[in-house]
Amino acid sequence: LTMMMSEKSKQHVDSCRFCWMCHHICPVGNATGQERNTARARALGISLVNRGAIDLSEVVDNVYECATCGACVHDCTTGWDPVMFTKETRLQAALDGKLPDYIAVLVDNCLTAGNAYGKTELSAELAVAIAAHSKKTDTLLYLGVDAMYMAPELAVKAIRVLEKAGVDFTVLADEPASGAQLDFLIGAAQEAKDQMTKAATVINEYETIVVYEPVDAKLIMRTYKEYSIGISAKVQTYTTCLADLVASGKLTGKKVDKVVTIQDPYALARDLGETQPVRDVVGHFATLQEMLLHGAETVWAGDILMAQYVPNVIQKVSCRRINNAVSLGYTAMVAVGAAEYTALKNAEQSQVEILCLEDLIL
Repeated sequence: LTMMMSEKSKQHVDSCRFCWMCHHICPVGNATGQERNTARARALGISLVNRGAIDLSEVVDNVYECATCGACVHDCTTGWDPVMFTKETRLQAALDGKLPDYIAVLVDNCLTAGNAYGKTELSAELAVAIAAHSKKTDTLLYLGVDAMYMAPELAVKAIRVLEKAGVDFTVLADEPASGAQLDFLIGAAQEAKDQMTKAATVINEYETIVVYEPVDAKLIMRTYKEYSIGISAKVQTYTTCLADLVASGKLTGKKVDKVVTIQDPYALARDLGETQPVRDVVGHFATLQEMLLHGAETVWAGDILMAQYVPNVIQKVSCRRINNAVSLGYTAMVAVGAAEYTALKNAEQSQVEILCLEDLIL
């Protein structure tokens, strides 16, 4: 049984030469040391399924060991896209009823609770912070499920930063899921598109939406268009919003005597081509030094979602990225958004202080 893969993905997976061009770049492969975690090995496995040589169930676990960070896509000079065919394979697994049990649970949680973690209660502090901004304004601060349910202290800080700058904005206690988690878990499934469409309806009630989490920003600004989901609101990343507030003099503060480096999120730096705003903000409040691999060359440092099913791998990924900073003599790293901040914060190490962007400002 071959897969119902798009012609474009079939071309990519069949044309991939399984060479070594992207071999060195996979953050998961580098952290585990497992050949199976490289993009070339995953492409080979998917190609065998596509040709009917093996069953999808034989490689499905491996298909979920990919972070979809796009480092392989960025480095492939022949232009093949392993992320595209990996996501289509996940969709096929969902359609065929071959999802691993640990993924099926996360998908069910997304469909019932709106997030992969199955959470529905906000922390008391965040609920109070959100309630202060329940009035409808022209601007919506979109926090995302990671910040709201898994890192509420960051969500509160994000709200405090905009308050400090005197921004008039709204936050929703019943914020609709962007669809980013379902898109990661089962690709372009109808359930994912339905969730995106529902979110777009709410987003379009505002003139401007400031998106806190990089993966949500990427989805709303790019993937929605690919799926023909219309957004009439002006969509702004949280980092761009802060950079504008700093440039206009609305967000001020004393420059701290601290040297920091930035963990660039791939969704901003690679997918959206946004690297300068975070540097404008960090440089205003601290002294910035760059990682060796930064900007579009950034190395993914882990997230909350994959930590639900491969926690040991995420621990290794985060520690490896921290070691990159240690090798350069850096002692403080700023993470953007809840996903990578939480992964880095949970890493078992004591050499590098992990900060969120808000810590520098507040």
